[in-house]
Amino acid sequence: MRTVTVVGASLAGLYAARELRAQGFDGRLVIVGDEPHRPYDRPPLSKDFLTGRADESRLALTDAEDRTALDAEWLLGLRATGLDPRTRTLRLHTGRTVTTDGVVIATGARARRLPGPAPAGCHTLRTLDDARALRTALTGGSRRVVVIGGGFVGAETASSCAVLGHEVTVVEAAPLPLLPQLGPEMAAVCAALHRRSGVRLLTGTGVAALRGPRTVTAVDLADGRTLPADLVVTGIGATPNTDWLAGSGLPLRDGVLCDAGGATPLPQVVAVGDVARVDGVRSEHWTAATLQPRTAVASLLAGHTRETGRPVPYFWSEQYGSRLQFAGSRRDGDTVRVTEGTLADGTPGPDGFLARYERDGRTTAVLAVDRPKPFTRARRELGREEKETETAAIRSFPAGTAAF
Repeated sequence: MRTVTVVGASLAGLYAARELRAQGFDGRLVIVGDEPHRPYDRPPLSKDFLTGRADESRLALTDAEDRTALDAEWLLGLRATGLDPRTRTLRLHTGRTVTTDGVVIATGARARRLPGPAPAGCHTLRTLDDARALRTALTGGSRRVVVIGGGFVGAETASSCAVLGHEVTVVEAAPLPLLPQLGPEMAAVCAALHRRSGVRLLTGTGVAALRGPRTVTAVDLADGRTLPADLVVTGIGATPNTDWLAGSGLPLRDGVLCDAGGATPLPQVVAVGDVARVDGVRSEHWTAATLQPRTAVASLLAGHTRETGRPVPYFWSEQYGSRLQFAGSRRDGDTVRVTEGTLADGTPGPDGFLARYERDGRTTAVLAVDRPKPFTRARRELGREEKETETAAIRSFPAGTAAF
């Protein structure tokens, strides 16, 4: 294999490039990115960057020494538009093509938007350019901000807007924010964090329309209410960037389908990060983007699935001065029990708490609010239990019929 192309200058793409060098690939390494920026850290965009506590220099994931060690050819500001396995070429929006022996797909996901046109003053928060625009819009006096979506991005953005002194309303279609991820008992904790910080939380209703011919003036809700708004931020999830892969022969279903080793049905093509549906699961979290590349690159270089990686799912969030950490896999019907700290009427005590999700006598997940050390211990224990009980056979795609 003489040339490997990483499509996506993302966190996952950067880690894949590093793994290629670490695992002995010494050929031509090309990194293609549709943004003009080198890889940067996205989690601070909705937190410290938005509030001005961190500048762009703190977001950078590489420095000159790292780039020298990678010895990569960077093609930034170029969008991939097609992959042809027959001719082993990657097409770019400028008409340029890159001939390659192997491909790592790391194109991530884009922010999902409300249907219809959006007037000025409506924002999403996914990229550095999004964050720049939103930070500028939040300066120069108090604003009436409506955040659509109570997930991680929505909650963190609402928290940052409140810190900056804006009047914030969060609209969440579900009965509680983060209900699918945390379940009703712990989702109520997140609702309490909004309310005790002076943020208005409206649940159980969606958005019917955005008012304003040029600049947004209000948000019409599905239940008939209208919210005055000077600025709207939509955080309703993300769509994996797979459109450019149409016609490539890759199976696409809410991401690029790949096995537990990151391999796709096309030989010498693997996928990592937000765009990858690994063994049936697509994870949009920082930890997955940093752990998946090791096994995916091993599969790429070996030409088959050599090993698998099933780390315990993990994510964290910072909201209203509290740090939430979650690890494991929750299902409806799990019993939730607070084992450390205090939680009264859905409100964490001053020392935070640690809660365990349990099913059939074993712990399936853990959640901590402002309890980092006990959480680290519980997460480690959960990882050991998962390894001891994992008996599922490795599922991999059959060998492809055409070499890439």
